[in-house]
Amino acid sequence: MDFVQFPEMSRGDLRSMRQAIDGGFREFTREYGPTLEAIFEPLKDLLVFIENLLITSPWILVLAVLAGLVHLIGRRFKITLGTALALLAIGYFGMWEDTMRTIAMVAVCTLVAIAVGIPVGVLMARSDRLRAVVTPVLDLMQTMPSFVYLIPVVMIFGLGKVPGVIAVVIYAIPPMIRLTDLGIRQVRPDLLEAADSFGASNWQKLTDVQMPLALPTIMAGVNQTIMMSLAMVVVASMIGVRGLGQPVLQAINNQYFTLGVMNGLAIVAIAIIFDRATQAYGKRLQKHTEAIHG
Repeated sequence: MDFVQFPEMSRGDLRSMRQAIDGGFREFTREYGPTLEAIFEPLKDLLVFIENLLITSPWILVLAVLAGLVHLIGRRFKITLGTALALLAIGYFGMWEDTMRTIAMVAVCTLVAIAVGIPVGVLMARSDRLRAVVTPVLDLMQTMPSFVYLIPVVMIFGLGKVPGVIAVVIYAIPPMIRLTDLGIRQVRPDLLEAADSFGASNWQKLTDVQMPLALPTIMAGVNQTIMMSLAMVVVASMIGVRGLGQPVLQAINNQYFTLGVMNGLAIVAIAIIFDRATQAYGKRLQKHTEAIHG
């Protein structure tokens, strides 16, 4: 039986192409690396500020503030009590500082994802052409192995907090963009027609009709972004991001079972807290929306 013979690039040509691409990227990092670092310096300052604030403040005050925020978002006593107990257990087992670093990291990454993802999702909802262009990019971001993100980011920024934030945001932002686009597209056409009949501008329709109605779906995107950010904590620790990921990585390298499990459970506890709080907030928004628009 004959098989189709596909033409293949010779090893020498393939090696030359790789060397040319790698050399070009190295030249790019040397030329524009300092400029890019300066652009992202405010992001680093924000992360350091939140991290130092959580670590240096009295633990009882931080616990009260975090539990209060969870209660404000979720409005459920069980979730608030679970948050307080989980944080007390984390502190008791000596993981408080690493946990605060991880919370600061997730908070900054989520803020960046919201700040970038919502505008992109809005633009996608308003333009089918842009949606056709952005969707394959999001598919690539979601299917590309997370370790691959670290290569260009580390080449440009080196090791530290900024490359970690960028890698986490790239991995975690697609749900924010997709669900913002979906939420706005799901707004009933008759409500938009009613807004048009009252002479509403496109901006008024977006801010007064589409965004409020899409908020439950957007909150689902925030929830997924937080979960994916936490999933990247261990990977980010490979490029010097301190937090709960580093002890897990250390446990893998040295086969410390207890150390890995305890820090892994701390990550799980944070994930459950954020997940339950944001889900409860999303359900409240859903009920409020249904009550207004029937």
